[in-house]
Amino acid sequence: MIRIIAVLCSLSSPTSCREQIVTTSDFADVTMQSCLMGAPQLAEWMAQHPAERLAAWRCMIGKQGGGRGI
Repeated sequence: MIRIIAVLCSLSSPTSCREQIVTTSDFADVTMQSCLMGAPQLAEWMAQHPAERLAAWRCMIGKQGGGRGI
């Protein structure tokens, strides 16, 4: 499984940031290459959440709680 994990910051409080799993390959067509290049799924998710700013993202391989970061 490939997961896209975004670091999101609130526009109303820019120093308030958190990590959020945006999508996984179980629910979307996510490949490691598309994740590393800024997957279209990430852009779509951000368009649906205009109150947040994308600070960074990372790709994870493996199940929740395990795997390695890329």
